[in-house]
Amino acid sequence: MSGQGELLDRVRRGRFLIGGAWIEPGSRRRFDVVTPSDETVFASVPLGGAEDMDAAVTAAREAFDKGPWPRLSSVERGAFLARLADAIDAHTDLFARIWTSEVGGLIGHGPHMVASATSILRHYARLASEFAFIERHAATAGGEHGLLIYEPVGVVGAIIPWNAPILMLASKLAPALLAGCTVVVKTSPEAPLEGVLLGEILQALGLPPGVVNVLMADREESERLVRHPQVDKISFTGSSAVGQHVAAICGSRMARATLELGGKSAAVVLDDSPIETVVNAVAPQLSMLSMQFCSALSRVIVPRPRHDALVEGLAAAMKKVKVGDPFDPATQMGPMAMKRQLERAEGYIASGKADGFTLAAGGGRPAGLNRGYYLEPTLFANVSNEAKIAQEEVFGPVICVIPARDEEEAIRLANATDFGLNNSVFTADADRALAVARQLRSGTVGHNAFRSDFGIAFGGFKKSGIGREGGRLGLLPYLEAKTVIMDEAPSTVS
Repeated sequence: MSGQGELLDRVRRGRFLIGGAWIEPGSRRRFDVVTPSDETVFASVPLGGAEDMDAAVTAAREAFDKGPWPRLSSVERGAFLARLADAIDAHTDLFARIWTSEVGGLIGHGPHMVASATSILRHYARLASEFAFIERHAATAGGEHGLLIYEPVGVVGAIIPWNAPILMLASKLAPALLAGCTVVVKTSPEAPLEGVLLGEILQALGLPPGVVNVLMADREESERLVRHPQVDKISFTGSSAVGQHVAAICGSRMARATLELGGKSAAVVLDDSPIETVVNAVAPQLSMLSMQFCSALSRVIVPRPRHDALVEGLAAAMKKVKVGDPFDPATQMGPMAMKRQLERAEGYIASGKADGFTLAAGGGRPAGLNRGYYLEPTLFANVSNEAKIAQEEVFGPVICVIPARDEEEAIRLANATDFGLNNSVFTADADRALAVARQLRSGTVGHNAFRSDFGIAFGGFKKSGIGREGGRLGLLPYLEAKTVIMDEAPSTVS
C-alpha cells in the first residue's frame, strides 16, 4: 500500500468501493465533511444515488451467490480477519487522524478506538475454530442422524453512525465475514472516510470482489438499502427513532435485522458507595467524544441524603475538565461533532433551565473558544426523572443527578425509561450489586464503573434495540440454522 500521505489524499476523495473497483461519481451531489474544532472543510465527498446503491447490492449478491467467500471454510475466513486486524493496526495513526478531523474525538483516544476494533476482529478470528458450524444431534422424529447446520444469512446491509466508525465497522463486518456473508456498508456522510480507508485495506489484502462494498449516502438511499429485496439482513446502529423505522421496513418483508439504538443509562448509587468512586467513574465519560455515545451514564440516581455531596463532587470534577483542541494532547474534552449536535445539546440545556432544575456546572460555551462546536461539561441537580432532559437522549456532555428515596425507588427510576442499553451499580458489596443488577432492565450492567464488553455481548432492552453485537451472540444473527435429517451419518461430517 502507498505511503500514509498519498493514502490520505486518496481516501479524502471519498470514492465508493463497489464490486472490487473504486467508483468516482464525479459531478453528483457532494457533502462537505467539517472539522468540528475549527469549522474548516476536511473533505468533500460524493453522496451515493439510487444507482450506486443498486450496484453495490448487485455486487454483494453476485459475490454471495457465485463467489468464493461463502464457500471457504470458517477457518480460512477467520485467518483473513486476523490479517485484517494486523493491517488496521498498521494504520492506527491514520485512522486516529481521520476520526479527530471528522468528529472531534481526542487524538489520544483514536488508537484506543482502533485497538478495540481490532480486538473484535481477532475475537472472531479465534471463534472461527471454536464455534460449531455443524452440530450432530440425535434424530427424535424419524431418521437415524440429525445435523444442525449454521449457514450465512446472505447479503447484509450494514448502516453505521458517525461517532465511532471503525469500531462499528468491526462489530458488523467481523461476524458477517466469519459467517460467510457479503456486505454493503453505508457510512454516514458526516464521517465517511474511515470506511473508505478500510476499503483500501480490504482491497490491498485481496478480499474477493463484492464481498465488502463501501459507499456513503443520505437517508433516501439508506432506506433503499433497507428495502432492497436482494438484501437478506440489515445491521443498523443509530437513533431509536430511525431504528423503529428500519424495523418496520424489515418486518414488512421478513428481512432479518439487528438494531443497536439509543440509551438513557443510569448510574445507580447505593448508600454505601464512596462519592469519590462515583465521581471517578462518571466524570471521565466527558473525554469520550464529549459523551456522544449511546451507552453514556447520563443519569445519576442517588439517595436523597447523599445528593448534595455527590453534586458537589461531580461539579468540581467537571469544572476542572480542560475543553479545547482535540489535536492537543493536553485537552480532556473536545468539541461536539457537528453544529446540529451542539444545537441539540443547547436545546436540552435550555429545557433543563426552563424546568427549574439546578444548573450546578457548565451550560454555555467555554471561555476563549470562539470557533468550533464547543460546549461546557454541564451538570443539572435535583432533576425529576420524568423531565425531558432525564428521559430523552441528549447525546452530549450533559449529566442529570436525580434523588431517590431509597434503593427500591432508585431501581424503579432507573427502569422508568423507554431505553435499556446500559446501567451501572455503585456499591462496595458485590452481592448487593448483583442483586440490583438483576433488577435493572438493560443489556449491560457495570459495577462501580462505566462498562461495556463487545467480547461478551452488547445491545439493549426496549427501545435500545434488538439483538446483540459481539461475542458468540453477535455471530448468530448472521447465520441461518438448517436442520438436516439423514438416514445414516455422512462421512464428511466429523
